[in-house]
Amino acid sequence: VLVPVWTSPGAQRPIDDLTDRELDVLRLLPSRLTLTEIASELYVSQNTVKFHVRAIYRKLAAVSRAEAVEAARQMRLLPRGG
Repeated sequence: VLVPVWTSPGAQRPIDDLTDRELDVLRLLPSRLTLTEIASELYVSQNTVKFHVRAIYRKLAAVSRAEAVEAARQMRLLPRGG
């Protein structure tokens, strides 16, 4: 079975697909919510959100929240917007 993967323009290797829960966290990253507030919105612990954020950064080759959001927008994982 072939599994689709996203590739970043500057990446040397394919980026693993994000899990459904990682996508839930990713959708909230462009907001002004803190990680604690994101955890509350998703009914999970703050440590769980931190775990997902680290995985998102790794998969999107990002080192910050803003960089992850921009990479996700370029990959059309998030809509463009302010």
